[in-house]
Amino acid sequence: MVVVNLENPVPKYLQISQWLKELIESGRFKGGEKLPSEVELSRMCDVNRNTLRQAIAELVSDGRLKKVKGVGSFVSESPYVELHHDISKIASFKDYFGNANLEEKTIVLEMEPMVAEKNIAERLVLGAERRVILLKRLRTGDGAPFIYEESYLPYNLFKDLTVVEASGSLYKAITEKFGIDLVRSHQVVRAVNLSKKIATMFNLPEKSAGLLMENITYDRNNTPVELLFSYSRGDKYVMELELGEYQSKK
Repeated sequence: MVVVNLENPVPKYLQISQWLKELIESGRFKGGEKLPSEVELSRMCDVNRNTLRQAIAELVSDGRLKKVKGVGSFVSESPYVELHHDISKIASFKDYFGNANLEEKTIVLEMEPMVAEKNIAERLVLGAERRVILLKRLRTGDGAPFIYEESYLPYNLFKDLTVVEASGSLYKAITEKFGIDLVRSHQVVRAVNLSKKIATMFNLPEKSAGLLMENITYDRNNTPVELLFSYSRGDKYVMELELGEYQSKK
């Protein structure tokens, strides 16, 4: 059996992690089942244990495997899932969790009024007071952390927002309680290496791959009502785009 092709430019550990991934996805190893030992897998793949450990770490970071110290590596009980974000419309992340058949939970980490920094105030077109509500939330699906959010909301509009409402769909509260129609949003998405603080929330190593989405949402008067910084783990997040017909310039 040849797992690692020495002529393949893909690093050995990635070839091994892909092989293990295919074994898991094909059902060869079931949820909760223990993998062969590192010594045995190293022998099967004809690599040293450091290379094998890199391959295992790759699958641990994306949630397919769990390591138990002193015992071994186990296939995760819960199925591997990805969260799909359709950017063609404004929607709550609660909706995306529902589409993924995950039990969504929002944990409010912080909700405090504050004076916004100048660049935040300018983007929200605030007055001289520059008062906002800073809302920090962690979004989970089936208990697994997917998204960390920092929302800046104009204080004069949302001073009556409750923690209970912030624990649900914020966009639903904005439209139903505060009577504000969310008409459009401007999004910028960039790849980032997650800071230690955010990576720890996701149970990932520091500098793991992630996505940062900066989003400003506007009402019918073209007034900004939310500035959002949303960090997503790169191993479980997929962005969907639908493009129109190609037209060549004449």
